[in-house]
Amino acid sequence: MSRSVEDAPAGMPAGGRSDGRSTAESGPVAGTGRVRERLAELGLVLHGPHPPHDPLDAVVVHGGVARTSGQLPRIDGRLTCSGRLGSTVSVEEGTEAATVCALNALAVLEAELGSLDRVERVLTVTGYVASDPDFHRQPEVVDGASSVLYQVFGESGRHTRSAVGVAALPRGGAVEIEVTVALRD
Repeated sequence: MSRSVEDAPAGMPAGGRSDGRSTAESGPVAGTGRVRERLAELGLVLHGPHPPHDPLDAVVVHGGVARTSGQLPRIDGRLTCSGRLGSTVSVEEGTEAATVCALNALAVLEAELGSLDRVERVLTVTGYVASDPDFHRQPEVVDGASSVLYQVFGESGRHTRSAVGVAALPRGGAVEIEVTVALRD
């Protein structure tokens, strides 16, 4: 499926890659399965995983649930959106950053689980938005993460959510997203 720039999902240029190349030009897809096929249909690329430093885990799996560590908006290891909403970062840029964060959460989940097809349902998204004190549009920013998860998983992508304004985030990131999913047996 070919996409124009206007059709590209939030946070992704046309063709699904930050460097402008199409997914087909970037070589074989790392994972396989139904969810990977859906990502390809949407023109989305998982640019991670970007695991945290020791002794932290990128994903903890316990009791049929997997939870990611907070994911920053990184593509190819580079932070793509830094600053604070309400001053140096627009709502649109923050929403795109939240989309990238959610895709990075999927990348660490895939690395841990072996396949995103093991995800039965998205349970919770927690979004942290670096914000000026008078900025109150955090839910709109975190919609970038919620929307892409719904696009990828359909009804199984519906979830509970918190969108929290904070004074600062690690490495100066504008947005950080954590995702909790239920797993198939």
